[in-house]
Amino acid sequence: MPTIIYVEFDGTEHRIDVPSGFSLMEGAVKNGLPGIEADCGGACACATCHVLIGSDWAAKLGTPSVMEESMLEFAIGATDESRLSCQVQVRDDLDGLVVRMPEYQR
Repeated sequence: MPTIIYVEFDGTEHRIDVPSGFSLMEGAVKNGLPGIEADCGGACACATCHVLIGSDWAAKLGTPSVMEESMLEFAIGATDESRLSCQVQVRDDLDGLVVRMPEYQR
């Protein structure tokens, strides 16, 4: 089971074993992590699961869908490293992925 490293805005790290097939959002919510609100429950209908993922992992994750990119326009502080955690599926080759949470969700 891959270990995902979730980092709160203040630098607090949470190392969570997330089953392959779960989304990054599901891994956070099911483990009660602060910083990922996920108001729409993973339907790609809000931006409250916005996270930042370093460019070193971007190639493994692929590119966001058009729908995800349009929702990221609503995310506070979105950058080129922004993703919606509900749209990133955990796989075994993502063991050690670092997911940074922004200061605010909207």
